[in-house]
Amino acid sequence: MPQQIYIPNIFIQIPRNPISAVGLPLALGFLSGAASRKAMHSAWFQNLRTPPGRAPDTVFPIVWPVLYFSMGYASHLAVRALDTSTIPHHLSNASYGLLLYYTQLALNVAWGPIFFGARKTGLALIDSTLLACMVFYMTKLLDGPTRHRATYCLLPYSAWLAYATYLNGGIWWLNIGRRPPKEEPDSDEDI
Repeated sequence: MPQQIYIPNIFIQIPRNPISAVGLPLALGFLSGAASRKAMHSAWFQNLRTPPGRAPDTVFPIVWPVLYFSMGYASHLAVRALDTSTIPHHLSNASYGLLLYYTQLALNVAWGPIFFGARKTGLALIDSTLLACMVFYMTKLLDGPTRHRATYCLLPYSAWLAYATYLNGGIWWLNIGRRPPKEEPDSDEDI
């Protein structure tokens, strides 16, 4: 018989309310994205070779909040399934899906500091690949317990992660062995 996985109560209480369920990933995404926005204007990033099909920089700040909103709502649906389901298999999938949700959220938040902060494109590619695989599996797990509703929320996120992993992989591959340009100070504080 499938077993329900233990999840600390706080991680169930947050997504129980739809506002905090959506607010958590939006807030974490905003904090993670703040450093990324600044780094996108750096000489290092501007001089990276990128694979074909890269979206304009203006697309990313529009797409990510929508995806954070939808993933947060999917976590709310998972908790609702956990609260209302009587089918043991659904309880197990919902609890495991919720555990994967928080793990993927941590990987998502870590990607920006790894890629932009540490400039470790290969390590960021590993993070992105793990993140995409985890979200694909989480989407599959939550499909039954949420009666496909979480899947509708998570499919755009899954597709975007596949695209983002392609971009990350292309950047890593196209820039192997290239020396980054010397950074110029952004302000008087950097001197």
